[in-house]
Amino acid sequence: MLTDNRALVLFSGGQDSTTCLAWALDRFATVETIAFDYGQRHVIELTCRKSVLAEIRQQFPDWAARMGEHHLIELSALGGISQTALTREVAIAIGELGLPNTFVPGRNLLFLTFAAIVAYRRGIRHVIGGMCETDFSGYPDCRDDTIKAMQLALNLGMAANFVLHTPLMWLDKAETWALARSLGGGSLQDIVLEHTHTCYMGQRGQRFPWGYGCGECPACRLRADGYTRFIEASDAVE
Repeated sequence: MLTDNRALVLFSGGQDSTTCLAWALDRFATVETIAFDYGQRHVIELTCRKSVLAEIRQQFPDWAARMGEHHLIELSALGGISQTALTREVAIAIGELGLPNTFVPGRNLLFLTFAAIVAYRRGIRHVIGGMCETDFSGYPDCRDDTIKAMQLALNLGMAANFVLHTPLMWLDKAETWALARSLGGGSLQDIVLEHTHTCYMGQRGQRFPWGYGCGECPACRLRADGYTRFIEASDAVE
């Protein structure tokens, strides 16, 4: 039996997954998280996720009471067979098919499958991911059609009734910043700024107004642009 008041969040320790975690904690009685170590170049995100979880527990007691187990899944085989800029020390570029070479084929399909397996075992109906096709790099496994197809396949293949949620699917990065603030105020915004990781290069040496990173990779540029637009919109309202 899959219970309706429990959720499992794909939680990497990045801006998007942290916002999704807050979204889930605001809605469900028990929220578990799952992360994947697949040999990613920015593996520092797995360390950052611990800081994010600790900060949320400390600053949001009501949410802390809802936080359940955390699951870390080892998927090194994915990194081993992927020739991408996220799993190899190569320059980021646009590939022959028009996709950036940061695209890891099948990554989100595998993540959702393994998450569903864990959710099935744990009796969890709701699985939540930070996929988005508004401000994104064109990854086909982040598109709404893909997520809907995955939900159908998982439910057919496991004789289950999972619901896959993507709260950020139709939000741009400025709206994602705004959602985090609406859910957890300035405290959550500061957690996102100081503790989450987005940079594809795995760099956390330099602190920008929007957080840490190299400032040059596509992930940093998206995050920076979204933060600038979010601040401008906030100032205009005030």
